[in-house]
Amino acid sequence: MDPLTIEGAYQFTPSVHWDDRGSFNEWFREDLLERTGSSFRLAQANCSTSAKGVLRGVHFTDVPPGQAKYVTCVRGAILDVVVDLRAGSPSFGRHEAVTLDSDNRSCVYIAEGLGHGFMALTDETMILYLCSEPYTPHREHGVHPLDVDLGIQWPVNVPPVLSAKDAAAPSLAEVQKAGLLPDYQVCLDYHAQR
Repeated sequence: MDPLTIEGAYQFTPSVHWDDRGSFNEWFREDLLERTGSSFRLAQANCSTSAKGVLRGVHFTDVPPGQAKYVTCVRGAILDVVVDLRAGSPSFGRHEAVTLDSDNRSCVYIAEGLGHGFMALTDETMILYLCSEPYTPHREHGVHPLDVDLGIQWPVNVPPVLSAKDAAAPSLAEVQKAGLLPDYQVCLDYHAQR
């Protein structure tokens, strides 16, 4: 596990074993994740397929309990983005983008309190993600992924396709003003309790 520049976000690129039958890799290892100081309770596993240009997110949940995610792309390619939405965090408002694809088999771990979004770079892209808590609609929030204050450089050669919900999401400033952002210290305390 390699730390990203945002505290609580990590990238893991597994060894892929190839032979004449195909390939094999371990895309999730609890023991490797635990070395980062994170524990992960698996509560839900999701599979998402997207056409080229589909942009999902930026989503986050109330903390506690939050929702940590472990994401990989098993077909096609995505630009995966982690945004620090924890009010009071030293890296508040910053983001980091990582390309995940079916060739590199990389995975990204996103801790509770961080925002997450991705754009499909190919047609028929499929991602799998593990979640530490089940989806609970009243605890989930979003920030508009094209908000200029986020400064995310989505690929310009791929026109974004957003759901009605994501297209109507508020800006970072609006979410902050509404008091919906997770608190950095609350996130740290919650993480330390687990």
